[in-house]
Amino acid sequence: MCLGIPGRIAAITDPARLMALAEVSGVRREVNLACVAYGPLEALVGRWALIHVGFAMSLIDEEEAARTLEALRELGEAQEALEAMAAGDRALEGQA
Repeated sequence: MCLGIPGRIAAITDPARLMALAEVSGVRREVNLACVAYGPLEALVGRWALIHVGFAMSLIDEEEAARTLEALRELGEAQEALEAMAAGDRALEGQA
């Protein structure tokens, strides 16, 4: 399964290579814009995109970005709860 993380394009870093700086959950990283570069690159600054393995795969609106980020947070919380339950089960097995 592939997972795209919403990120906001903050700046164009290398127009010749279609590279930009994107902020993903507070972390800035360089991404490739080849999949979303349909016009002037500067027009992408401030836009939201789904980022996957260093590529901006598609543009999304701010509302979709917020919904996706919330779903990812919920998945992380669910994963933490499952891991805590599994750790508790292992501890009980060790007492038996």
